Amino acid sequence: MFGEREFVFLLLAIVGVLFASNRVRLDVVALMTVLVLMLSGILSVSEALMGFGDPVVLLVGGLLVVGEMLVRTGVAQSVGSWILRVGGGSEIRSLMLIMVAAVGLGSVMSSTAIVAIFIPIVLRVASKTDLNASRLLMPMAYAALISGMLTLIATSPNLVVSAELANQGFAPLGFFSFTPIGIAILIVGIVYIMLVGRRLLPGGKESPEDSAGRTARDLWREFGLEEKAYRLRVGRDSPLIGKTIEKSNVVGRYGARILAIGRPGRLGRTINVASGDPYVELELNNVLMVLGEALNVKKLMEKERLESLGITKKDTVAVMRELGVAVILIHPACRLIGKSLRQAGFRSRFEVHVLGIRRKQKSIDDFTDEPLSAGDTMLVSGTWNRITQLQNEKRDFVLLELPVEFQEVVPARRQAPVAIAILLGMVLLSAFNLVPIVAAVMLAVLAAVFTRCLTMEDAYKSIPWSNLVLLAGMFPLADALEKTGGSTLVVDSLVSGLGSAGPYGMMTALFFLTTGLGLFLSNTASAVLMAPVAIMAAQALNVSPYPLAISVLIAASSAFVTPVSTPVVTLVVQPGRYTFVDFLKVGGPLLILTYLTTLLVTPIIFPF
Repeated sequence: MFGEREFVFLLLAIVGVLFASNRVRLDVVALMTVLVLMLSGILSVSEALMGFGDPVVLLVGGLLVVGEMLVRTGVAQSVGSWILRVGGGSEIRSLMLIMVAAVGLGSVMSSTAIVAIFIPIVLRVASKTDLNASRLLMPMAYAALISGMLTLIATSPNLVVSAELANQGFAPLGFFSFTPIGIAILIVGIVYIMLVGRRLLPGGKESPEDSAGRTARDLWREFGLEEKAYRLRVGRDSPLIGKTIEKSNVVGRYGARILAIGRPGRLGRTINVASGDPYVELELNNVLMVLGEALNVKKLMEKERLESLGITKKDTVAVMRELGVAVILIHPACRLIGKSLRQAGFRSRFEVHVLGIRRKQKSIDDFTDEPLSAGDTMLVSGTWNRITQLQNEKRDFVLLELPVEFQEVVPARRQAPVAIAILLGMVLLSAFNLVPIVAAVMLAVLAAVFTRCLTMEDAYKSIPWSNLVLLAGMFPLADALEKTGGSTLVVDSLVSGLGSAGPYGMMTALFFLTTGLGLFLSNTASAVLMAPVAIMAAQALNVSPYPLAISVLIAASSAFVTPVSTPVVTLVVQPGRYTFVDFLKVGGPLLILTYLTTLLVTPIIFPF
């Protein structure tokens, strides 16, 4: 008989398929789930929408703002300089420092944000020390995942599990309740990476040439752009005079891009203005830096009456003073995935030009109408100010490489000591239970704004709202499973099949069931679904719920085996040039070691 319980299981299966297919946005799937549960009558309107008012959602959003504060004040970037200074060119020492630093920051920041911050840091370390970035990036990502096992606020699944314990009438987890378990896993993970894991990673000990630290001209040359660059002057009878760049439609008609506009300045000096703004008007005697194929540019010159001026190294250097370039990576959560540059209005939206796109280490020749994919790398050009602002688009991009000409601007560097004080205050208030943890996080957010570590607008921009919608939309699905008896059915099946194996057998089943769900669902969604199952299973076995709940918590952060189960790992695939097999070889043993450590240490900290 097909009843409400079967309907919820079917809905869960459909949600898993949609998540795994990556054809529908995760937040859209979450909203559809809420709507289906509401319209089917399984949950009331208030029950279906209760997740949007859950304190965990507010906590996650607030912690992302705190992470942004550390970025904008230069605290996170200073860690990279420290690693470079102390590492001294040793692979083992640099690897250990990178992992420890990622874990340290990750214990109070989003793991995904940590990886986004550390990718350029690791590339810089690799360049300056001649180490191979491929042997550093995957361990860094794994360390960021392990950081989620250290403190209550390190990752959202921890907050989910703690909240579920409280909802079931048990004491919530403390700030450092499971830190000893996380430290044990960290030690095991570091020892494994040092002795075995790094030997399984691709690449030799030395870094490939030109992995980072190149000039803007080097990047142009790598993408084959130098021979495609031309300097053209707007003549007196040119039909382009008075037209905006958008109206001139040079790209659409000639397949060429106007990268910069040179205008007369003082003492005859030419001032180059990047042309990211599509509404800039062209004037008589403007000198245009144009990028395009020779035949297309020749046609442009003839039709629009433009004069070729030739281009020298001096001209290129002059333009590069104003016209910046950078290599960026498409984030797995990027809002532009599936859209072409033209459909996304990329130039108008970000005021930068895309000069080239690479996918799986291969260049795409005609990329204007090519749908963007996660992991694509793009060479973009615009003013240095716009390039700097791309660093704040962490939801969409990861800034992989900047030329040596670029001097990174930290907007609030002088506020770094204040930011550290705010962070320590938040941790102390939470750790000693002086105020509720949600209050401590909100106080930290307001303190960051009041002390000008960041503006309120910056705070809002730092929050990936789609992630919060996903989190809020998964709570009702867990409630529906419990309300219809689905959770009870799962628990009964586990107890009947593994009851004789005792709590250790149940911990094993919960651990691998959670990691298995994580291959299709997000780690947060897996925790939302499995936390109530773990508590009910403990009650059925008449043991403490904490060891079983902790096994779910640890498993939710153990996405080591595939490059697609979490953005924390997906982000390093392209810059590290990894394959799926690389993650199986290195991550598989680490997953088993994490499970064994959890099984051995957890009952010591949380007895059955």
